[in-house]
Amino acid sequence: MEHWVYTADILGKSVSFNMDTLITMWFSMAILIVIALMTSSNLSLVPTKLQLMGEGIIKYFNNIAKASMGNDNAQKHIAIILTLFMFILTANLVGQLPFKLIHLANGEFASPNNDINMTAAMAIVVSIYYIYYGVKKNGFRFFFKGFSIDGLIITFVDVLELFVRPFSLALRLFANILAGELLVTTFIGLFAIALPLPFMLFELFVALIQALVFTLLSTTYISMAVQEE
Repeated sequence: MEHWVYTADILGKSVSFNMDTLITMWFSMAILIVIALMTSSNLSLVPTKLQLMGEGIIKYFNNIAKASMGNDNAQKHIAIILTLFMFILTANLVGQLPFKLIHLANGEFASPNNDINMTAAMAIVVSIYYIYYGVKKNGFRFFFKGFSIDGLIITFVDVLELFVRPFSLALRLFANILAGELLVTTFIGLFAIALPLPFMLFELFVALIQALVFTLLSTTYISMAVQEE
């Protein structure tokens, strides 16, 4: 899918921005900030429906993190885990909103995760995060946890995997969201009224699954980094 590209001259160098996904990224962030303020503004012992939903999401991921890395580590890292899930889910759902009704000179508004730059940035942040805490917890032996003379090749593969993970995270999310939006756009072009609806509903399910996959894999990587074993 073609992006709305804006090129600016910064410090004498030409820099390009995908404005369509930048706008929907900021839109997703604004939605999350508003929902967070609404959820946390009037907390009570008898929760509202919005507070109940927020507490349910926090409890779900808190339990997953505790099962994976223990209670102490879970409390340290739950913030980034929740942030990843909520942002990715919101960004995926934004791509299903009727932005296609707004015609651009080039491209169309789409999910921020339709842009490999977005998914790669998140994957790099996750990688820097778990490598930092892995080194902080275990020192530089973190890179050679499985080191042995007999298993030199396995050790090399383990070290290489640290730098391959961000590519797999980024490509998996990007490819699934892009494929889904291309599918929906194609069927809207061919059959504008009824046929695209089941695919759009299916994409809502895919949006949730992909947010879960990215978040759970990130949780696993962080857990592997901070464990002493």
